[in-house]
Amino acid sequence: MSTNPILEALTREGVLIDVSVRYWRAAKKLRPEDLGLDPDRVTDRLISLGHKRLLPRDALKTFSLIESRAHALVEASTFPFLGGIGHFLPNAKLPEVTTRLEDLEREFQQAREDFLGRYASLRTEAVREWWEAARKLNADPDQLVATIEAAFPRPEAMNRYYGFTTHLFQVTVPEANMRLDVVQAGEQRAIVEARQRAANEAARGIHEGTREFIGDCVATLRQETAKICEEMLASMRGGKTEGVHQKTLNRLLKFLDQFRALNFAGDGQLETMLETARRELLSRTADEYRDNESARHRLVTGLGRLRDEARELAGQDAREIVERFGRMGTRRFTLAA
Repeated sequence: MSTNPILEALTREGVLIDVSVRYWRAAKKLRPEDLGLDPDRVTDRLISLGHKRLLPRDALKTFSLIESRAHALVEASTFPFLGGIGHFLPNAKLPEVTTRLEDLEREFQQAREDFLGRYASLRTEAVREWWEAARKLNADPDQLVATIEAAFPRPEAMNRYYGFTTHLFQVTVPEANMRLDVVQAGEQRAIVEARQRAANEAARGIHEGTREFIGDCVATLRQETAKICEEMLASMRGGKTEGVHQKTLNRLLKFLDQFRALNFAGDGQLETMLETARRELLSRTADEYRDNESARHRLVTGLGRLRDEARELAGQDAREIVERFGRMGTRRFTLAA
């Protein structure tokens, strides 16, 4: 049983999430002999080989787009955990993120079916284009095209290249104890001692890392607050259409909603500042601001003050918040992933 209250609180407040998107990348690493050339007489200064696309980029753009959206969703909704070994997803964001990932998985499966339905014709067209390329490269067409054709998986084997998986993990430390009957008697003592040392070292690393992690999460949200205020002020000062626009105000509204879901550590000071900004700066529409010079001045002044205060907070020690968060984990909680 863990004795780290911060780790216990993390276990209650969120999960680690990992999303993997796999699809056939349609790439082949060409070698000089694939072109009918002597590898000893080829210099990289003159001929560029390496990985080449077997299919046009457009053939895979749907997969690429789904993959980028999935990773962007995770990045925007999580905090990097212990140097990036995982992504911590607060419970408040869990329904939204998993629902969106389920939608993306359905899009991925449909894209896979569509691609496999066109796979034969895409392969035929690609081979034809590689025949033309072989002639321009002064390569042996038969040898090069045979290499290209061999790089295309058989249709019946294509499914193993595709997968869209989401895994949720509980934050925990490894158990030091292990069953002695899983190893031979002569090895038991050495293995058990090694397991104990490894578990203890891992536990120390996680215990120390979780405290730093909470502080980093607090600082990140404070820095993001300052950043969005600065970007809003820059947008109002310049751009194609100078002034206050609803799209600019909506950025802060969206961030306020995001903050509520991501503030699992309980940064009450920043929360108060943001709620004050909602009440004082976002109660007017962009049209109302444009028609009222005095209100515009208060908006600019308010955003500047929020930016400066958030920057100052970001540079402060978050130890008090970390300690308060740790007190939430004095009881043991188990979150089923």
